[in-house]
Amino acid sequence: MLWSSNSHNTRYRNILEAYKNSSSPLKTPAEAAKLVATALSRIQRADLEGILAFYNLPIPLVPAASASSDHHPSPLPEGVQFVLNTLPVHNKCIGDGDGFSAYVETADPRESANVPTEVHEMVIKRAQARTDRDYQKADALLRSLNKAGYKIITISGEEILARKYRIRMRGVDVPELKMANGNESKNALVKLIGGKRVTIYVYGQDQFGRYVGDIYCDGVFIQEKMLKNGHVWHFKTYDKRPEFAQWEREARASRRGLFASENPEKPWDWRRDQRNANIQVY
Repeated sequence: MLWSSNSHNTRYRNILEAYKNSSSPLKTPAEAAKLVATALSRIQRADLEGILAFYNLPIPLVPAASASSDHHPSPLPEGVQFVLNTLPVHNKCIGDGDGFSAYVETADPRESANVPTEVHEMVIKRAQARTDRDYQKADALLRSLNKAGYKIITISGEEILARKYRIRMRGVDVPELKMANGNESKNALVKLIGGKRVTIYVYGQDQFGRYVGDIYCDGVFIQEKMLKNGHVWHFKTYDKRPEFAQWEREARASRRGLFASENPEKPWDWRRDQRNANIQVY
């Protein structure tokens, strides 16, 4: 999260709210430090330590949110390498019915330790260029950030540094946009995740560098919804889950979506024919 006056205001409100909700008056600097750590648990560790040091407060050995809890996170499903929790997915970032680009805030613990030094430097230089009203330089630095796979996103007036991920939904395939039902499939995905935060269980990367995973949004398993509504095919070549086959059969039996057609063309067959005609497809 970028440091700004809006960030200060948001963090002050969080601390005030945590103080109001505290079960008893704070008696020691350590208790105050834990309260601050709880209120600011989403910011990077280095930023949190800087705030505590500024107020001469001790640095907790563990985040306050977990210090008083015996909760242990459940293990990830078999094959899942890691989980992404994204910022709201912009409609324009949804390319078709099974692929989109998503951004993850660099304040996320998984991301914060992996931001390249040069990205941090570009953010600082851009902020200075804007202070100096050198907007041409600031825009050039913004373009360099984008090329490095990062973007500065403004949410509720606050600037957030985020990393870009290209996502491919696991176990399904959709009609290409040039095929019948291609746009319908894309629009169905836009309705499900457009403008919303999503959780992605990542299993790996495909040959195009996209992260392949299961998508959840508002408590809904997106592949299940898309399959049951007939907006995607079960891609059996790479995913043998029997529930996927069942959900596709339900859509076929009810003639939903692309299965309203008697014999819809399979996207993998369409891509094969395009490649045989020397037309590049992904």
